[in-house]
Amino acid sequence: MPPPVLTVYTRLYCHLCEAMLGSLRALQPELGFGLEVVDIDADAALVARYNEAVPVLCLGEREICRHFLDEAALRACLGGP
Repeated sequence: MPPPVLTVYTRLYCHLCEAMLGSLRALQPELGFGLEVVDIDADAALVARYNEAVPVLCLGEREICRHFLDEAALRACLGGP
């Protein structure tokens, strides 16, 4: 089975986005997920949906957390400890 792919909705010059991405990349080897980074400013619908909420971490349509990485919620979503 392929690994789950998490989506992080971000925008340029977002320090919270960079912090979340750094934390996720550090957890990737342990938790074995793929990572897709989406710049919301490239899509007006995403700006309307997320604007000030970035970064937003999702698995499919399920929102895991926003602004800061919630590691416990991430692990629960991935079915881990």
